[in-house]
Amino acid sequence: MLRAVVEDTKLALATIREHKMRAFLTVLGVIIGTGTIIGVGSILAGFDGAISAIFRSFGTNSMIVFKWPPGFHGRLTPEERQRKPITLEYAAAIEDRCPDVVRVSPFLMPWNFDVRGPQIFKIKYKGNDLFQIDLGGTVESFAAASGVEMLSGRFFNEFENVHRMPVVVIGEDVQKALFANIDPIGKEVDVNGHVVTVIGVMKRPAASFPGQQDNRVYLPLSTMRKMFPQAKEMYLVVEASKGKISAAQDEVRAVLRQERRVPPSKPDNFAISTSEQMVEQFRQMMSVTALVMVVLSSIGLLVGGIGVMNIMLVSVTERTREIGVRKAIGARRLDIIIQFLTEAVVLTGLGGLIGITFGWIVSIAARFVFPSLPTMVPTWAVALGVVVSVGIGLFFGIWPANKAARLDPVEALRYE
Repeated sequence: MLRAVVEDTKLALATIREHKMRAFLTVLGVIIGTGTIIGVGSILAGFDGAISAIFRSFGTNSMIVFKWPPGFHGRLTPEERQRKPITLEYAAAIEDRCPDVVRVSPFLMPWNFDVRGPQIFKIKYKGNDLFQIDLGGTVESFAAASGVEMLSGRFFNEFENVHRMPVVVIGEDVQKALFANIDPIGKEVDVNGHVVTVIGVMKRPAASFPGQQDNRVYLPLSTMRKMFPQAKEMYLVVEASKGKISAAQDEVRAVLRQERRVPPSKPDNFAISTSEQMVEQFRQMMSVTALVMVVLSSIGLLVGGIGVMNIMLVSVTERTREIGVRKAIGARRLDIIIQFLTEAVVLTGLGGLIGITFGWIVSIAARFVFPSLPTMVPTWAVALGVVVSVGIGLFFGIWPANKAARLDPVEALRYE
């Protein structure tokens, strides 16, 4: 049996070599479908690693408090749109009344609209401008809570925050855009018409979105409130004692329900998320994307399978006399079925291998284009690609193989 399969494989390879272009066009759908599974699977795996690293950069003992669910969520409900913002008073209440909380770091975000319409935030140094900056106001403890590392200079301190000092720390790409070959420390820059002094440059986060620029511009919280009084939206990074994240989460929820006057029968009108909860939420969303990927790649595989079936039917017609000769010298129906199924499997298997190679090239290219995207070809994608391509050969090769096996040897020998 094994020897027969080996011989049939050699015969199939010889047939493919004789009709290279026909074989390639036949399995083109299989190549595209398998390549899609491998390429998109590797990108999704890399995206999962990048986003998970971003969320986990807040630390396993940290949580984020916001009035809406942070991370990925659908359209806001009317109740969510009407929620009151998180305030500094809540941060103080959490620090005072939650024994398992170490510290709370508020982060104030700018309001993007005013009476004139959408507001664009920019930073300027002499003749150099940078638009679409990530502007925010925070406190000294935020640096430790969110894993900020300094490339040069320092982060602002509590004294500068309390006294509303006009100082700023900038991201690595802001430095490159404004200060090409100049030391930015001590230089005065313009942030939407407000002159502030650069005291530090933050190192690009090790975990960041693929292709994301480090355009962070952070002011002390009190300075931000003074310069941008219309800014109201804030979130809190709450650090729990080591190993006490669950207890701290319960304490924070209880305090916030009291502060926001939430009746016992009503659900929370705020959101608390840990890094692991955000990772889990993101993966639920990505599972839908993976399902869509499988459906789309299945279309290419279906087209490839139909092409394989058609070419195998043509092959049966072309080799009718050969089938008759094999039956006349004693070949059984099973031998004929195995011969044509082997040929179909070899054809789609080679298409699958080419598709895997194509997907691997896509993965490498994505890594070069987006260095922060740790693309990798997952084992499950390779295994799925091989199994699916071989399965297509078996499924779509059954009908041609049965047709060949049912041929009458006498009629087959007389076929011209």
